[in-house]
Amino acid sequence: MSLKKVLTGRVCHTLLSSTVRTPFAAFCTASQAPITPRYSLATKLAVAIPTALLGSWILFSEDPGTRVVIALQLPFRLARDIACAATIAADYKWSLRGLVGDKYEEAQHKVHERSAERLQRLCFANGGIYIKLGQHIAQLDHLLPEEYVLTMRRTMLDQCPVSTYKEVARIVKEDLGSTPEELFASFEHTPIASASLAQVHRATAHDGRQLAVKVQHAGLRDSCTADTLTVEFLVNSVHFLFPKFDYSWLVEEIKDSLPKELDFSIEAANAERCRKNFSSRQTHVRGRVAVPEISHPLSTKRVLTMEFVTGANVCDKQALARMGLKPKDVARLVSETFNEMIFIFGDVHCDPHAANMLIREKNGKPELVLLDHGLYKRITDEFRRYAGLWRALVFGDEAGIKQHAAAMNAADSYAFFACMLTMRPWEEVTRASADHLYLPTSAEGRKKIQGYASQFAREISDMLRRIPRPLLLLLKTNDCLRTVDTCLGQVLKIL
Repeated sequence: MSLKKVLTGRVCHTLLSSTVRTPFAAFCTASQAPITPRYSLATKLAVAIPTALLGSWILFSEDPGTRVVIALQLPFRLARDIACAATIAADYKWSLRGLVGDKYEEAQHKVHERSAERLQRLCFANGGIYIKLGQHIAQLDHLLPEEYVLTMRRTMLDQCPVSTYKEVARIVKEDLGSTPEELFASFEHTPIASASLAQVHRATAHDGRQLAVKVQHAGLRDSCTADTLTVEFLVNSVHFLFPKFDYSWLVEEIKDSLPKELDFSIEAANAERCRKNFSSRQTHVRGRVAVPEISHPLSTKRVLTMEFVTGANVCDKQALARMGLKPKDVARLVSETFNEMIFIFGDVHCDPHAANMLIREKNGKPELVLLDHGLYKRITDEFRRYAGLWRALVFGDEAGIKQHAAAMNAADSYAFFACMLTMRPWEEVTRASADHLYLPTSAEGRKKIQGYASQFAREISDMLRRIPRPLLLLLKTNDCLRTVDTCLGQVLKIL
């Protein structure tokens, strides 16, 4: 470069920087400095607080590694939830647009089926709490559209996740201070049963007793709150888009019951009360109801050790026949047992599906073994109006039905409330000549009932949102018991 060009450049630079102080020059000079972004205090807090909470949640826990995994999985689980909810919402929106009458009903049936399949896949993909949600839906036979109930029932009740033995051994050691091999004379690595929240392993105590050890799936207690809030968000979003589908009552029930079911010390206490109740002089089925004995020294909030019991599934009619037992006697024993829970003791086992009830032969008569005492509901004396309501239903007493329905927050729709409880049209509920103790159990009758659930989905959802929480669980219990009666082929004329 020539000397002339160098000097010319330096002179121009000097003139620009010292004498020509224009706004443009100032801008050019400033633009050469590094830019430091400035964030508001609110923005900084919005980032810092969640980060600090997440870090504390991970660090100050018994198992930071598991919580790290949950934190990493959460965005993917949330993305699956949103994608599933958006797909279901769009399907309902577009498939039912402009349809009325029979065409609407036919299209709605198909959308229900597709949506139920999507929800089922989501439950299996996310696992844990979602499996429990699917099982809950599968048991609401007369309260939700049949497409959802039947889809969930086909797989959710017998296809549950299985934890590895390494995870099981880790939880046992964390909670009890020793490995399964140290605590027991033998401990089977393969579970004999697995459910949504836990799995059961057979073991032998050092004194020779046969035991069943229930171990909670890893990470459930940590992910419970986040999963429940996510499900609540999705249910509220669907309700916002489709006011007809308001299942907030289902979310509220899950929020209330799940923390209790995840605390096995509560289940142990429930089992002890149940055994005490059916050993008392108040019961009419004394000696015919059994509850596995709890081994408290080997039990914690995540591990429950109990007596190992054998028996036939309550719905296995072939096994009942081999024991010389009649299905009618079994159905009567089941019904009497739960009637006493509701109307005498006020302490109700609210998850009585077939897998939680075993039958044994004792002195030529059936003996009922009750399992899984995690979900109970205490019924107050004030709530005993429920008994008065059923008395009015049995006698077709319209004034009594209206009076007791008002106590259940259903005064303005007492007729529909009665129909929902009895699964019969109102004219049959109040007809003097009707058999008010009869509940339809034939395939045709059940299909008609399930059709009502689809047809009156909005009314049922509104009703379930308003009624007391204990009644909601009793309705679920009634549905489970009706299913047992149906599989036994019995129609018992008892409450």
